[in-house]
Amino acid sequence: MKSKPMDAPRSENVSPFRQGDGTASYVVIYDGRCNLCSTLVQALAQLERGSLFRYAPMQDTETLAHWQITPEACEMGMILLKLDNPQQRWQGSDAAEEIARLLPAGAAIIQAYRAIPGLKALGDRTYVQVRDHRYAWFGRRSQTYRSEYPYSACDACDAR
Repeated sequence: MKSKPMDAPRSENVSPFRQGDGTASYVVIYDGRCNLCSTLVQALAQLERGSLFRYAPMQDTETLAHWQITPEACEMGMILLKLDNPQQRWQGSDAAEEIARLLPAGAAIIQAYRAIPGLKALGDRTYVQVRDHRYAWFGRRSQTYRSEYPYSACDACDAR
């Protein structure tokens, strides 16, 4: 008698993170019109559930103005900023690496990535190519995507 393989039990919402309670430490500024960017923000938000990050589309000019970030600066790539020290910022591939480093097991992966000669430079060049061709390669949304874990300039007003 042959045995059938058993399916592993499935669990919805498997995440090493607690549900966000409004105390996220970082803001991810992303292109809310870019299909790739929006999909990656959705995946990251589903993983960390607002416990580490809040999200603001670069199309939210009021929030950008709050951080003294111009729309032109956003064209250089996504921005990650630390809420308790907003002058501490990462942009482009550096932001992607820092986001990955903050995730479980991410620090070891990023350390290995940076240790392999030439890989960081290749990653930086790849990021620039994807950034510069994102609409042609992945499409452009007709409306700005807004995360279920948003950050807006009004959040800063409430914190005062």
